[in-house]
Amino acid sequence: MTAFVRDQWYVAAYSGEVARDLLARTILGEPIVFYRTEDGASVVALADRCVHRRYPLSASSLENDTVVCGYHGFTYDPTGTCVRVPGQTRIPRTARVRSYPVVEQDSLVWVWIGDPDRADPTAIPRARHLDSPGWSTVRGMEPIDADYGLLVDNLLDLSHETYLHNGYIGTPEVAETPIATSVDDEAHIVRVSRRMDDAACPPFYARSTGIDGRITRRQDIEYFAPCLYLLHSRISPVGDPTRAYHTEITYAITPSAPGKVYDFWAVSRDFATDDVELDTFLHDFNRDVVIQDVDALNLLQRTLDSEPDGYQELSINIDAGALAARRVLAAMTAGAADGASASAAGSAPGSASASASPPSSSSASASASASVTG
Repeated sequence: MTAFVRDQWYVAAYSGEVARDLLARTILGEPIVFYRTEDGASVVALADRCVHRRYPLSASSLENDTVVCGYHGFTYDPTGTCVRVPGQTRIPRTARVRSYPVVEQDSLVWVWIGDPDRADPTAIPRARHLDSPGWSTVRGMEPIDADYGLLVDNLLDLSHETYLHNGYIGTPEVAETPIATSVDDEAHIVRVSRRMDDAACPPFYARSTGIDGRITRRQDIEYFAPCLYLLHSRISPVGDPTRAYHTEITYAITPSAPGKVYDFWAVSRDFATDDVELDTFLHDFNRDVVIQDVDALNLLQRTLDSEPDGYQELSINIDAGALAARRVLAAMTAGAADGASASAAGSAPGSASASASPPSSSSASASASASVTG
C-alpha cells in the first residue's frame, strides 16, 4: 500500500455537502464528523468518537453549534471541548475530542491531517474554476476499494482512455501520442502533457461542443501531490483554432483508510454555461467514465492482493508521469518520517513527538527522470 502523507490538506467534502446535518468521513484512517455552524460561516471538524464510550458523534445530534452525543449526552463545542456531561456539574479535564483545522476554498472543504501547528492554508492548491464566474461545473464523489496510489497511477497515465473508456473519452490517438513529463520537486508537482494535432473527436466532446470531425486536442496534467489533480483540456476543430473549447477536469484524491480512497471528481467548462441539459449530460456521462475507473481499480486491487510477494511490474514510456508521481509520494513520506525521527530525538525524555507521520517503507528520490522500458 502507498504510505499516507499526514501533514497535508485533503478534501473532505464539497461545500454543498456540509450543512446542519452531521457528515461522517474517514480520512487517513481517522473518523471525522463535519457540520456547519448556525450562521453558515464556518465548517467544524471533530473526531467522530465520544470520549465517554466511543459512540460515533456523526450518529448524534446538533444543538445550536454543539454536538450532543446520542448515547449519553456528552456535549461538545466547535473546539472539541466538552461543555456538558450527564448527572454532574464538574466536567472532567480530559473530556474533549480532537478538533481539526478546516479551510473552505474553491467550493471544497479541506481538512488538515497531522500536526495542527504546521497547518498552512496558503499551501492549499487552487482550483478556482470550480466556483469562478464564467464557468459551469458538475461534480460527484465515488468511494473506491483500492490503494490511493492506484488512482494516482490511473490519472497520470491517460493512455488507458483508449481502452477502458473507448466510446466515451478515449480514441486511438491518446495511447499513440508521446507525452512530456516534468517534476517540480520542491513544490511536489508532476506535470504531464500530450499534444494531439489530428485526432478523432470522442463522444464526450462531440456531444458537448457539436464538433463534427477531427480535432486538435491538448491534455495538460498538473498533479499536486498527494491530494489534487487538474487536467486542463483544450479542443478545437482541425484547422480552426479560433473555435476552442476549454474543460477543466478536477480530481481530489483523499485516502480514507489503507486500501480505500474517496474519488472526488468535477468537470468545469467555459462554454454553454447556462445549458442545463448539457449539465445533465456531462454529469451523467462523466460519472459513467468514473465508474469504469472505479470498477477497474477495485478489480486491480483484488488481483494485486492475491499476487505472490515479489511480483514484478513492467513499465514503459507512457508510465513516466505515474512513476514520477510515485517517487514524489515516496519522497514526501520519507521526508515526513525523517522529520518525525528528528522531532523525537529532540524531545525531552518521556515527552511525545508532535509529528504523527508514519514511517515509510521506501526512501526514493523524486527526480524528474522516469525509469522506463521502451
